[in-house]
Amino acid sequence: MLKIVKRKDLMSPELSYKVVGCAFDVFNELGSGHSEKTYQKALVESFLKNNLELKEQLFCPLAYNGKNIGKRFLDFLIEDKIIVELKKGSRFAKSHIDQVLEYLKMNDLKLAILINFGNEGIMHKRIINFS
Repeated sequence: MLKIVKRKDLMSPELSYKVVGCAFDVFNELGSGHSEKTYQKALVESFLKNNLELKEQLFCPLAYNGKNIGKRFLDFLIEDKIIVELKKGSRFAKSHIDQVLEYLKMNDLKLAILINFGNEGIMHKRIINFS
């Protein structure tokens, strides 16, 4: 029999579980080989079906010395708590992790989930902002 152990030191475990479950639902229905945009559109539907509040393509200005020098867009912000960033490929690069850490710091948030839709299935990684 499968025993589920709840860790008390995890941030937003139930919400994280729902987010990752949505990604698995999307992959199980669509399979591999689609564009990141296709997975993004399908995830919107899955998040809504699971009653998750979401903001999509959330604008984040990039400032230097108090001046706007650029912009970035988060793929998703779920329940105003978790950044979800999508990637496509066979692995996560250090640049993906660095990007998400920067998003967390820019938005004063603690948790992000990187989700990778690859040929072998879903990979996901929780990224925590300890600052």
